[in-house]
Amino acid sequence: MSSRNTCTITNTHSVPDRIVSVSRPFVRPIVRGKVGKPVEFGAKLDISVVDGWTRLEFCSFDAYNEAGNLPEMIERFHEREGHYLSRILADKIYRNRENLSYCKEHGIRLSGLALGRPTKGETRDKAQDYRDECERVEVERRFSLAKRKCGMWLVTARLWETAAHVIAMSVLLLKLRKIQCAILQMLPYLMALFLPQKNRAFVQ
Repeated sequence: MSSRNTCTITNTHSVPDRIVSVSRPFVRPIVRGKVGKPVEFGAKLDISVVDGWTRLEFCSFDAYNEAGNLPEMIERFHEREGHYLSRILADKIYRNRENLSYCKEHGIRLSGLALGRPTKGETRDKAQDYRDECERVEVERRFSLAKRKCGMWLVTARLWETAAHVIAMSVLLLKLRKIQCAILQMLPYLMALFLPQKNRAFVQ
């Protein structure tokens, strides 16, 4: 009696958890759809900027939907500060029905246009939308600064844990740079306060 090997052929072109780097097997291809770079390799992370201070909220080397992390980030802010935010300036990917309902329940205004078609007679405050978008750009600036000045663009660690720590240290450097800028702004006043001043004579 002869045996026959059988195989199943499918039209799928995805391999879960496929290895694209032998030295760093935790890296996954993340399809972003950007012009010139449709696929990126590296970490995907969420950050929040509150009063100029940057906080790393979530970091992963796997593709994930950022919108699912918004309620957890809001709850962490509530635990730290004791109150909920009055408004959130987020990218449009965060504006799904679950997040909109959650923010409405807690009295939070989530910036951006409403889902679906505009209702009849609805008027949008375009000036407010423009201000929200201008302020939201601060998050993009933080990403750019972390890559250019804080080493986030040059993560060469070979282990998942060390790579995640390098990214966290880049965000920490953003905070240290803010403290440095604040000290430099106060330096002239501190010098005038503590350094001895020369006697001045005024002649009229």
